[in-house]
Order: sequence, then C-alpha cells, then structure tokens
Amino acid sequence: MNKDSLPEDGVVSVNDAAVAFGKIRPIAALLMDDSGMNAFVRAFDDTRALFAGRYPGYRAANTKYHDYAHTVSVVVATARLMHGCLADGVTFSSRNGLLTLTAALFHDVGLIQTEEDRNGSGAKYTVGHEERSVRFLREYLASQGFSDPEIEVGANFIRCTILSISPAQISFLSREENTCGRILGSADLLAQMADRLYLEKLLFLFREFEEARLPGFDTELELLWKTKDFYESVAKKRLNEDLGKIHTHMRSHFREWMDIDADLYTEAIAKNIDYLETIIKYCRNSFDCYLEFLRRGGIADRVRKERSEK
Repeated sequence: MNKDSLPEDGVVSVNDAAVAFGKIRPIAALLMDDSGMNAFVRAFDDTRALFAGRYPGYRAANTKYHDYAHTVSVVVATARLMHGCLADGVTFSSRNGLLTLTAALFHDVGLIQTEEDRNGSGAKYTVGHEERSVRFLREYLASQGFSDPEIEVGANFIRCTILSISPAQISFLSREENTCGRILGSADLLAQMADRLYLEKLLFLFREFEEARLPGFDTELELLWKTKDFYESVAKKRLNEDLGKIHTHMRSHFREWMDIDADLYTEAIAKNIDYLETIIKYCRNSFDCYLEFLRRGGIADRVRKERSEK
C-alpha cells in the first residue's frame, strides 16, 4: 500500500499563501475590475494577518485542521470553480466576483478567538462558527465601504458552507447570487477532501471535534471509520443535490486553464477515499497501524508525541 499516487502539492493541494495568490490572481482578474482587484488584495492580506495574530483584537488562529492553509485552498478552489463556470458560459458581475472570493477568505474566521478569549482554542466554536464568521465579515465589509445589501449577499455566501442548510433555504435575490453561494459551498468541500494530507489532517479534525464535544466521535478511529460514509451520504449528496452539481464545472477549468481534460479535485477525493478503505481493511482496530500508513506532513509523529505527553 502506498499513497504516492495522490496529487502533489501545487496542483490540487495549495497550502502556501504566495503560491495560492499566484493561482488566484489571474482568475480574479477575469472576474472583477481594477477596483475589485484592489479590494480583494487588501482582503487577502488582512486575512493572512488575522490568521497570524496580527489583526487588532484577535489572537492567532490555533485550530490545526481549519487553519490558514485550509482557507487559501478553499479560495483557490472557489476561483477555479468560478473560472470553470465562465468557461461554460456562466457570467458574474465584478461585485459578485469580489464578494464570493472575499467570503471564501473569511468563511472560517469564526474559529479565531478574540484577544480576551484565553480559554481553550477556537475549536470550541465549531458548532455555529459560520455565523461568527458572518459577524466578522459584516464588520469587515462595512469598514471597506460595502453597502448593506452587498454585506448581506456576502453573509449568505458563507452560509452556503453550513452543511445543515441548503442554498434553497437562503433568500438570494438573483440566480447569479445563488450560483456564487453554491460555488463557495462546493469549493469548501472539494478543497478539504481533495487535500493531499486530508486523511492525515483528520487526526487534527478529531481534536477539534473533541474540544467542541461533538457526539459520535469518541476516538480518532471512529472518525476515520465514518469518513467514507460522510463522503457518500453527506458530501457527495450535498454536492450533487443541494449544491446543484455546480462542482462539475471544475473540469472545464482544468481543460481551459491547464489543458487537462479532467476534474482533478474529484479524482483526488476518490483516491483519498480508496486509500482510506484499504487501510481500514488492513489495520482494523489498530490505531498505531493507521499512523504507519498516514505519515505525510509529519502529522502522525505530532499525534504520537501528543499522546505520549498526556
């Protein structure tokens, strides 16, 4: 068994801010005018400062799964999916292009603690963190001169990342806004599950669930065992039904942008799930066995160290 066939960093998985911005910027230039691009660059820089603890009133992000790397990967996936839609004849206003990418930047900032909040980590806000993200986005967009209706549009885009809510339940004022919301909701799922380190990062996700006291995940093994069912029963169903198969436009992006006639995100997810199935059959109830086969990124070593220090 090996995981070497999974996509390399820089194609689907994008963890570095500079690399991510290099991928996003030329697409963003197709989506918005110069004024919008300037606003997006500011938002990108402000998000980086926020996660790093350099934003007034906030601590550095301390959730290991929902970290800055996850955020930039979602923004890249959002930009790519918007471009795929463009390639298929779907158009966007400059303002909606800006609002969609900005909402992607801020969609998980609700997991970041304020300066005064010193108890635990931001993971305690797992349930309901999207509305905390919305509150931050409202304040941020207001400070940047956005109108109240535009701010509400951005808020609704973030709400499309809430798994328990269908975009059909959100009061969008236009088909274009609905499309943008479904793009962000799809990109959030695609980016994390296609990540080259997705299976390893599940060990960090368990820590977040543990602090948030989410029921049904008593051990790391339980989360690993339930991940395939999550993909089949929740993620895939949401992508195809609630989010209206908007993710299928990703193939057009890779075909037009990179001359690759394939949806690399869907392929990467399938490889992750196939590999997970293989190690579940092989390792069964042995967590140490799983750690032997989930070795990328040094995450397993960090988990072993944390367990030994308890």
